[in-house]
Amino acid sequence: MERILVSACLLGRRVRYDGGAKPVGDEAVGRWRDEGRVVVFCPEVSGGLPVPRPAAEIVGGDGDDVLDGVARVLTEGGEDISRHFVRGARLALDAARGAGVRVALLKESSPSCGSLRVYDGRFAGARVPGQGVTTALLRRAGIRVFGEDRIAEAVACLRELEGSGAAR
Repeated sequence: MERILVSACLLGRRVRYDGGAKPVGDEAVGRWRDEGRVVVFCPEVSGGLPVPRPAAEIVGGDGDDVLDGVARVLTEGGEDISRHFVRGARLALDAARGAGVRVALLKESSPSCGSLRVYDGRFAGARVPGQGVTTALLRRAGIRVFGEDRIAEAVACLRELEGSGAAR
């Protein structure tokens, strides 16, 4: 049975920058949890950031660019906290590899976890196409990443992996 890495905030854990959570009530996520398939992770907290913490956005690109050292993750006050995001991404990858995870369900738009879009770095609420730091690293390692608005796609991906009998 495939395991799935899931953002802690999507499971109701109060780990977001504002001290909140963004729980999803999807039946599939509840079933995964009941079956013991979920690997719960928050890369920002694991990377050393507190709860609550200042909001942060990627400035100068997306998660790939942060990993490549050409963009940074900054707070609205201008503090560079990129190292926490990179450390958290590496720890997320370690957790995923340790559990044999090949699929992740992460919080869309997050500078760590966004899979299709992230905030644009101007702290004005605008989003742009791109991915977060953790998503970028997981994808580089071959892990499929989906946002909470694409749970049906994650379900289909898991079924495909389980049905194919593909070796890990």
